[in-house]
Parts: sequence; structure tokens; C-alpha cells
Amino acid sequence: MSCCDHDGSEPQTDERYRRVLWAALAVNLAMFLVEIVASIIAGSVSVRADALDFLADAANYAVALAVVGLALRWRARAALLKGGVMGLFGLWVAASTVSHAITATVPRAELMGAIGLLALAANLAVAALLYRYRAADSQAMSVWLCTRNDCIANIAVMAAGAGVWASGSPWPDIAVAATIASLGLSSAMRIIRQARAELRGEPELLGAPAAKIRRIIAPNRSRSAAARTL
Repeated sequence: MSCCDHDGSEPQTDERYRRVLWAALAVNLAMFLVEIVASIIAGSVSVRADALDFLADAANYAVALAVVGLALRWRARAALLKGGVMGLFGLWVAASTVSHAITATVPRAELMGAIGLLALAANLAVAALLYRYRAADSQAMSVWLCTRNDCIANIAVMAAGAGVWASGSPWPDIAVAATIASLGLSSAMRIIRQARAELRGEPELLGAPAAKIRRIIAPNRSRSAAARTL
């Protein structure tokens, strides 16, 4: 099932989901502190971007906890706000990447790789907890996408560390920071699109407005019914 393949009509009230969100919040706050310190020591813009991504995710989980069990409209509004925050984060990382490219400081590759591995382990644990809830509504989808993007970013940070170590150049670090920015912007657009559809009362199915899909399916059903009567 696609994470957009739902109508979001019922609020997510599962108490286990609340506990999962609290665990995710704690993990992301802890990893933010670890990575922000490590990014300063390593001089890595990709680790710094990943650190602030952990902070943004912690804020996302806090918002998710605030709206769990509320009506769809409130959850969609929260997702809309989070989509905007993710978009701003992507723009901030893009600006930081440009600044780092100008200064061309070579980061410490071994520390980048170690921190990337630690962050990946943390995010995989959170992703496993969130997986079953990813299709509930735009709010749950946005939480899932944040964690999925983090796992991809962690692997990229480790690859950047290997690239910096092999080349002695800051460009692998810069390229990964740019990738993190693009992930944030693309996910923000997807979340905002679905949240707006839910606010209009037209949740998306498989990435397309449900009303549009119903208009496509209805004529086909009518033709099938007519054929059966013949």
C-alpha cells in the first residue's frame, strides 16, 4: 500500500503510536546533540545538516504528539505546517552548502563516517517502529517520510566521509548536503500537497486526488455493470 493510499477519515488514536512518537522524539533530540557537536569538531556541513534535520524531526514528533487523536482537519493543518518547516529546512541547507563550497574546508572523514553509522542505527530503529503507521493520514505520512529521509541521509553522510577520505576534497561533503536539501524540499512538497487535499476533503490515493481517481473508475464500473446485464 502506498503511504498516500488512504482516506484519512479516522483519527490515529492508538496508544502504541503515542509511545512510538515519544521514543522517536527522545532519539532525535539525543542525536541532534551528538551530531551538532560532532559537526563542529569534524567541520562537516553534511553532518551539520543532518544534526539540524534531527532537531527538525524532534519538533515534528512533538507536533505529532500534540495532534494525535484529533480530527482530520487539525492533523492536516499540522502536516501543512510541518511541510512548510521541512521546506524552509531544505532551503537553509542549500544556503549552507553554498557557503561551505566557497570556504572549501576539508572535513574529518573518519568522524563523518562514525557519526553517520551511529545516526543510521538510530533512524533505522525509529523507522521500524513507525512503519506500520505510515499510511494512516498525511500527519503520520509526514512523520514516516522524515525518518525515511534521515536513513537515506545517514548513508549518504557515510559515503561522503569515504569520498573525503579518498580524495582529500570537501566536495563529497558538499554534494551530500545538497542531496539532503533536495530530499527535504521534495518531501515537503508531497506533504503539503496531501495536506491541502485533506483540507479540501479530497485525500490523495496513490499520489493523485481521490476525486479524480473516482471519476476515472466510475465510468469503467458502469460499463462493466452494463456488460453483465447483456
